[in-house]
Amino acid sequence: QVQLVESGGDLVQPGGSLRLSCAASGSISSIKSMGWYRQAPGKQRELVATITSGGRTNYADSVKGRFTISRDNAKNTVSLEMNNLKPEDTAVYYCNANLKRAWYTDSEDYWGQGTQVTVSS
Repeated sequence: QVQLVESGGDLVQPGGSLRLSCAASGSISSIKSMGWYRQAPGKQRELVATITSGGRTNYADSVKGRFTISRDNAKNTVSLEMNNLKPEDTAVYYCNANLKRAWYTDSEDYWGQGTQVTVSS
């Protein structure tokens, strides 16, 4: 049983900052990568940023230079520091983890329930 819980979504004005956090819990053997995806109203879900357990990162072009993803492998958590937020960043942000459960051979994708980020004046 694996659960991802996001926190930190809020209403923030343009140019402001916000920090999202996600914690994975359960019978986890190893986490290969964690990341953040977002889905705005009327839009497709898109990748925001990912990070492997080894620290390799990948960012969407739209957030490069503004967002920073980090992780704490010991705590099975991932965070997303969002700076200089823009109205177009408004979306539901979903935490994702690709991990192996204890006693399982293959890795699987898990998703959090989502946290709302609204950027508006």
